[in-house]
Amino acid sequence: MDRLDNQLHQLHHEGLLILTNVADAAGARLVEQLGNKAVATSSAAVAWVHGYPDGNTLPLERLVSTVESIARVISVPLTVDIEAGYSDDLERVATVVDAVIAAGAVGINIEDGSSPPELLVRKIETARQVADRRNVNLFINARTDVYLRGLVPAEDRVAETLERAKLYQAAGANGLFAAGVTAEYEIKALCHGTSLPLNVLGFPGLPSPEVLKEIGVRRLSAGSGIAEFLYGAMAGIAKSFLQTGKFDTHDLKALTYGEVNALLKPSGKA
Repeated sequence: MDRLDNQLHQLHHEGLLILTNVADAAGARLVEQLGNKAVATSSAAVAWVHGYPDGNTLPLERLVSTVESIARVISVPLTVDIEAGYSDDLERVATVVDAVIAAGAVGINIEDGSSPPELLVRKIETARQVADRRNVNLFINARTDVYLRGLVPAEDRVAETLERAKLYQAAGANGLFAAGVTAEYEIKALCHGTSLPLNVLGFPGLPSPEVLKEIGVRRLSAGSGIAEFLYGAMAGIAKSFLQTGKFDTHDLKALTYGEVNALLKPSGKA
């Protein structure tokens, strides 16, 4: 059987890889049993489960513990969202990448955020060097936030994303994650403009999986959406139980990303 790292690469060339991002080992085992061909973490969901807001705040030991626990219970490839590498210091990024590989990851997501793309180029180069030293064919999925953060005017987003794709691919990236793009014509332009497998995020207004596959998308991620719904459901059920002593599962709805993240912002308590 192929190594898990090679399997993850191959999955990006066999149609549309759908990933229902998880936060912990139980969730990972569940989605594997449901048929997921790989398991992906959500950085936000992992941070929330440990009591931290999303945004490069999760201590490395908590991340490593999560990766180890997931890798222990699954038999499919594991890819881990490491946000922006949890640092802009390249030595620290190398430490993070080395730690998640040692814990069982064969893929990573790493993002540019609002930083200059040249910084992510250096982080990707660093990640590739670390993986090579460990003899792991690490799948580096480079996330650009051009769409998610509105970094350039709408009419320039395709061109800017493709320009970044060239930089990231030259640095050693294996995939391009254009988080936030939803328009079919823009997705098609991205697919045609880069040889990197394109990953999109499951946002409202996104074309169906069938259409995404047809126009060339190779990866569809749930991101933090599942965790947002679960926390919303927990709030609804908990409220019902507090009021009636019974579990009322009617009218459940998701919390938004912002609502969940705000729960874990520092409160000033010692």
